[in-house]
Amino acid sequence: MEQTHDGPTLPPATGSTPARRRRKTDDPARRAVAELLAGADVEIDGERPWDMRIHHPQTAERILARGSLGVGESYMDGWWDCAQLDEFIAHVLAARLDEKVGATALMVQGLRARLFNLQNLRRTWKVGEVHYDLGNDFFEAMLDPCMAYTCGYWARADNLADAQVAKLDLICRKLGLKPGMRLLDIGCGWGSLMKFAAENHGVECVGLTISREQAEYGQARCEGLPVGFRLQDYRQFNRSGSERFDRIASIGMFEHVGAKNHAAFFEMARRSLKEDGLFLLHTIGKNRRRTPTDPWIDRYIFPNGELPSLGQIADASEDGFVIEDVHNFGADYDRTLMAWHARFEAAWPRFAERYGERFYRMWRYYLLACAGTFRARSNQLWQIVLSPQGVPGGYRRPG
Repeated sequence: MEQTHDGPTLPPATGSTPARRRRKTDDPARRAVAELLAGADVEIDGERPWDMRIHHPQTAERILARGSLGVGESYMDGWWDCAQLDEFIAHVLAARLDEKVGATALMVQGLRARLFNLQNLRRTWKVGEVHYDLGNDFFEAMLDPCMAYTCGYWARADNLADAQVAKLDLICRKLGLKPGMRLLDIGCGWGSLMKFAAENHGVECVGLTISREQAEYGQARCEGLPVGFRLQDYRQFNRSGSERFDRIASIGMFEHVGAKNHAAFFEMARRSLKEDGLFLLHTIGKNRRRTPTDPWIDRYIFPNGELPSLGQIADASEDGFVIEDVHNFGADYDRTLMAWHARFEAAWPRFAERYGERFYRMWRYYLLACAGTFRARSNQLWQIVLSPQGVPGGYRRPG
């Protein structure tokens, strides 16, 4: 179901009289944005689906002044539209226009990350409250039946449900799960991996989450299974090291840890893992470690998040682990996000009154813009298998 939702937020004057055309042509901010976008093969008010349609006369000034934040906020406010927003973002990122505008906002974001621990214990619960506690029925409508809110594995799948089952199966096979093992899931969400592992591999599971909504919902879904949820920050878990697990997984949580806490994260995993155990880390990552978090995503979607680079993961884990395998299937996140978006659009009439128009445009921008980042290969998705001492004879990734 395609919805434009342009009506009430747009300014009344959008005609094309000669005087109005002259004002557009004479606007230096609009000309500057048009020149930038031309480098990405995007036109203002063009006819192609990835072209930007500007409705508000101050849109260009807002974008130039605030960069990514200005692009996202002006979209939320109905100042501009695009028929294929995901492709617009992919064009912009492939041309690296994000590095040419809003430099001040990016610099401030980078300084915040360097000067402050944005993921300290006081702040750590904010993302759960702002994002994951939006409502279980909302996420049920958008996600697959497993309630997996991470990248699916599309190698042999042609729909979202199969891609998520394939991802869960891949993780279990990489970890070599067997009946009687104990699995720790750091950042367990609604328990999709634990439920799958318990049902299909006879594994006992413990999951950590910072979302009360997720913990309560997940525990109900896993009733009758050897699965337990703990509402706890990873830094507070198993401080004595007395609790050991055969396997550990962390699926889509490391993006919330932050570089200042990477070492603490791996230290906790190491003290909680048996000497012959395996640890699978599934995380979105960035290409370069000095790239700051996108300011719009930080403000509206994932407060205080920070994507790691592969080098940062290697640096933080080397004292406690041997990296056995690195698997990049970041392009699959494009298809996953587009599938979530399709389900979100179809379900939106049920939630429109509860969340409102600005939330709709915010969430739509989030899903489609993120799809564009993976399509442009600006972001990656890694599954990394680690062992405490190195697997005797070597680790073999299952086919």
